Amino acid sequence: MTHHTASWLRRSALAVLLASSSLAAMAHGDVVPQAVDTAGLSELGKEWLATNPYVGNKKAIEIGTSAFGQNCARCHGIDAISGGIAPDLRKLDNECATLNQRKREACVADVDNYYLTTVRNGRTRNGAVYMPPFEGILNQEAMWAIKAYLVSRREKAF
Repeated sequence: MTHHTASWLRRSALAVLLASSSLAAMAHGDVVPQAVDTAGLSELGKEWLATNPYVGNKKAIEIGTSAFGQNCARCHGIDAISGGIAPDLRKLDNECATLNQRKREACVADVDNYYLTTVRNGRTRNGAVYMPPFEGILNQEAMWAIKAYLVSRREKAF
């Protein structure tokens, strides 16, 4: 084997290795859910709450920021800024922003319900997992802490 051929083979092997590791790093369904330490948050009990009790809670936002980074950022983007793979969660409550207070409260409650249902049960379509279910991995406190973080990153202020 000539020096030129050996060099070409090494470069080709390196290119294949880099491409395959890049694809694995960007794989949409490859998220392994991680438990979240919610120490410091008030316990919410066994019954699932209908709305987020942690909106504006600094400790919840801190925990939610870390939890989002561990569990959600791969698909929903660093700092909740989506790169297009999954929805941009800063926009989750956008449609509520222009409503009067009574309608806004109802809209936020609907969005909270949608958020919680999605996080708990995940999303599948035609048998493909688009988002893994987090119930049993994340407790209610962790899920609402992540939502408190998302509210703090909201695109449109109320």
